[in-house]
Amino acid sequence: METAFVFNFRRSGLFFQTIYATLCKQKRIRYEMNFKEEIPLGEFPLFCARRRKIVKKKVLGLLLAVMTAAMLTACGSGKEADTSAASESTDAAVSEETSSDESTDAAEDSSAEKKTLKVAMECGYAPYNWTQADDSNGAVKINDSSDYAYGYDVMMAKKIADALGYELQIVKLDWDSLVPAVQSGTVDCVIAGQSITSERLQMVDFSQPYYYASIVGLVKSDGQYADAKGVADLAGATCTSQLGTVWYDVCLPQIKDANIQPAQESAPAMLVALESARTDLVVTDMPTAKAAVVAYPDLKLLDFTDSDDNFQVSEEEINIGISVKKGNTELLDGINSVLSTMTADDFDSMMNEAISVQPLSE
Repeated sequence: METAFVFNFRRSGLFFQTIYATLCKQKRIRYEMNFKEEIPLGEFPLFCARRRKIVKKKVLGLLLAVMTAAMLTACGSGKEADTSAASESTDAAVSEETSSDESTDAAEDSSAEKKTLKVAMECGYAPYNWTQADDSNGAVKINDSSDYAYGYDVMMAKKIADALGYELQIVKLDWDSLVPAVQSGTVDCVIAGQSITSERLQMVDFSQPYYYASIVGLVKSDGQYADAKGVADLAGATCTSQLGTVWYDVCLPQIKDANIQPAQESAPAMLVALESARTDLVVTDMPTAKAAVVAYPDLKLLDFTDSDDNFQVSEEEINIGISVKKGNTELLDGINSVLSTMTADDFDSMMNEAISVQPLSE
């Protein structure tokens, strides 16, 4: 960066003329001689650095150069060799300080440009997201925790953050806290396997789908309902699912004479209820069910997709989206720009990878 400097060249004396000429030669200042204005000697280094962000380092460097050159001049009685040494000393100081400042400026600019994307999820809903003890497979550290998060949602969050130039921060929240957190601005978005329902759309804005999840059932492989071919065959079942989901609110009531138990706080909780025989059936989505049968080999997945007796749900209820605060079009457009480059096959491939590395699948 060029710095304008007004210098009384005629009155300065040979020594400071040498310094000034050196700076001009290195293009550190613009050569301007103004005989109407005289700058005090003590202000000389400050004027050479006044347009730099980091003034302190350069001033100290120039002062050191001035002192060194002065000592050389005193010892050499003003000989040409001493003047040359002064010039070289000043030259080196200016060059070193400028290089240091430019590095600092670059670091500051890079830091200023890199914003943080705060993404909320449960970190307990495999294969969408889960908690693990280390960063294996590319897991991301959970904010304010020693643990790490990984899964399909984390993989997607990393892809979006990288594409949009954000630093990624994972925030672990309970399911019921996700929507309020994005509404209040505590987090920037939620990537947590949320269905794009009309009810949620009244509270937050959603991206285009980042996964398409069909509805299925899970039962014990040796249980009463293991051979069910459709929803009608589940009549009278004791059942449950996760709180605040289309599985619990929409699907379970479609089972005739169902004994619907209280909703479970999380996906792991509903699976434990099934595994411990406290319930006969849980309804969930395909990725969750696929992950469950890997973790619990005695469970069986019931998929009625190809039958005429499937769970009746709308497209919006099986489309999984990323929620942002209403009106945050900049972030929403950025997220959609990334998702628009991916296909359903890309989503499935990423989900299968998540299922293969979930902790309980090993």
